[in-house]
Amino acid sequence: MIEIFSPAELERATESGAFIASVLQGIKKRVKVGTNLLEIDSWAGEMIKAAGARSCYIDYAPSFGSGPFGHFICTSVNDAVLHGLPHDYSLRNGDLLTLDFAASLNGIVTDAAISFTVGTSSSPSDAKMIKATRQALDAGIAAANPGARIGDISHAIGTVLTAAGYSVNLEFGGHGVGSSMHQDPHIANIGRPGRGYKLRPGLLLAIEPWVMADTDKLVTDADGWTLRSATGARTAHSEHTIAITEDGPRILTL
Repeated sequence: MIEIFSPAELERATESGAFIASVLQGIKKRVKVGTNLLEIDSWAGEMIKAAGARSCYIDYAPSFGSGPFGHFICTSVNDAVLHGLPHDYSLRNGDLLTLDFAASLNGIVTDAAISFTVGTSSSPSDAKMIKATRQALDAGIAAANPGARIGDISHAIGTVLTAAGYSVNLEFGGHGVGSSMHQDPHIANIGRPGRGYKLRPGLLLAIEPWVMADTDKLVTDADGWTLRSATGARTAHSEHTIAITEDGPRILTL
């Protein structure tokens, strides 16, 4: 399903995106060495309730997961890159944490992700990887103009990631959002320009470059949800939801 929203509906999407951004930045400010992933999940749940929003994750049970997700936010640490299931783990100095959060507010879903280092210890390779995903995200957004194609976004993302020395996994990527969390069109993180769905004003897209330091292969954790690098290498993930407008892409989750 692909939904196209009216200008009035895009204003509601703007409110939803601002909420997602506030949750991610609010949690990032609270995270410190010793913070438990289950604490983070609880904070996200409290913020959803306070805003009158609806969780996209609690009852989410796609074919690639093991039953309902059962939590409010994805918390991926170090070699985990996607769908990190919150569990009893206290963060350590130097851990690389990705928070991926989607929720519905005013009937419209928006989705975003951030990666950052916990504490004071940082790795140059981690910083390089996070920077690459952010630059790839910026490039993908810049390519998302009305009349362009999904392949233009994929090509822009892939060009940045491969130039930075990373291989790109094609199993998971960006996607449409709207009244539900995962919609068409799929946005691969590498591709050929001029191909795929033609972008129209009113389309909402979640664009999400992610990489693993030395591989493009994933393995599924024993929890049935968390996706990790096959080599145990560190990972990074950056995501924004944007609206396609007559004037170009508008970032909703900035």
